Parts: sequence; structure tokens; C-alpha cells
Amino acid sequence: MPIMMSDVLRIDGEFIADYKIHFASHNGEVEPLDEWVRSNDNLFGWQEFRPSVNDFNREYIFALMKFYPENNCWLFGGVFRVLARHHDRYEVELSQEFSEFIGRLKLYYSYTDRKRRVNFENHYERLEVGEILREPYGGRPFPGFDSVNLSFNELENIITKNRFDWRQALANAKGIYLITDGSTKKQYIGSAYGDNGIWSRWSYYVSSGHGGNARLRDFVPEADLTYCRENFRFNLLEYHLPRALDQFVIDREGYWKDVLMTRVPHGLNEN
Repeated sequence: MPIMMSDVLRIDGEFIADYKIHFASHNGEVEPLDEWVRSNDNLFGWQEFRPSVNDFNREYIFALMKFYPENNCWLFGGVFRVLARHHDRYEVELSQEFSEFIGRLKLYYSYTDRKRRVNFENHYERLEVGEILREPYGGRPFPGFDSVNLSFNELENIITKNRFDWRQALANAKGIYLITDGSTKKQYIGSAYGDNGIWSRWSYYVSSGHGGNARLRDFVPEADLTYCRENFRFNLLEYHLPRALDQFVIDREGYWKDVLMTRVPHGLNEN
């Protein structure tokens, strides 16, 4: 028998009408989950944004973030109180209500409506508890070398937070990686074989956006990472132990450039 959210987070029926529920999802640029992992305070912006319609016309917002690593899953982001409603934004504060569950309570619910800010009473009894994490979510754990597929946002969070599981794995491996630009659909093949392996090489992308690559520099004016966060994905094509010869890794890089035709004009590799 499933455990429903209403069994865990109890709100008296007479107060349900004081809440709107916000199913925060990808806004065309970024995922709220990635923004929250980068800094929990970033979730304020998702509640403060006011469209032309006054959607948050009740006192409280029950905030959920699309937990996109799993289907039909949402992560609880907290209860926000609406302090003021301006013509272009809301003023909100984070309530202490259910604060111990922020970033820890995962809920299952198939919600596909395009309207993301709706009346809480229509959904409160239908949200199912999926899991309560021991600690607030900090990003996906390292999935194994054969399953590394990251958005720039995810990679940025992993590197800046110095995630031990990812660093331990990537710093002890050389490899060949693929960067895909979701906007142009062009691809770039690179290799990592220096000190601290893939971790060091990808750290440079996080700090610069382009990793020193001439064609990628065109997308990162003055170290502005906006385009990278909206479009770049990183995939690990193959990995090797640190004892692998650098020339072997370089040769494998050339092989993948030929296979995927990533050299200019088809892709983003210049040689």
C-alpha cells in the first residue's frame, strides 16, 4: 500500500485553500533542480517570478521541483509565504513549515498539465511519497564510467561542490569525451590525460565554458556561461586507467573524431 504525502505532511482541510502548489519545471533554459543544487536560495526566484496572470493569489506556495532523473517524480522545495504582490514580481519568504523535508522528500505524481501554479486542494491527496532522503539532495551520485551523461549545469554543480564520489572516479581516469551543443547540434571530441585526468580537464570547462577550445570560445563571450548552461552536454565515450600512455589516448581521440565526423565544418573540432 503506498504512503501518501497527506499521511506525512498533514494540513488541516480548512487551511488547504490557503495554498497554491507550484510544479516547477524546465523553463526553456534551466532546470529548477539544478538551480537549487547550485544554491538553495535560487528557488526564491522561481517563486518571485510573476507572469501576466496573478497565479500566486493565495498566502502560501507549496513548492515542488521536477526531479528529472526519475519519471513522474518531484522534490519538495519548501513552503513559501507571499508577502507582497507587485505588478512584475512577488515578494516571498521561506516558511519553517515542513522545513525538515526540504530537499529530502521525493514525491511521485504524474502531472502533465502545462499550467504549473494551481490550487493545492486538487492535488494534495494524490501525491505519493517515493522516498525520504537521509540528507538534502546534492546531485546524482557517480553512476559508473559507462553512464556519464551530464548537462553543463550538473557538471558545474559536481565540480564546484567538489563531489567526492565524482572526483575520486574522474581524477583517476584518462578518457575521451563528447560535448554536444543542443542549439547547433554540433559536437566536439576531446581527451583528458594530464594530472587528475578527466576531473581536471572538465574543471577547466566549468571555470571557462570553453576549455581553451577555439570553436567553443565563440559561444562564451567574456566568460559568460549562460549559453553553456542552456545547451552543452558532456558524455564520456571511453575511459582508461592512469597508466595508459598519453599517445594512446590521443590516438583514440582521433578515432572518435573520424567516427562522429566532428571536424569543421561538420563539427567543432578544428583538427
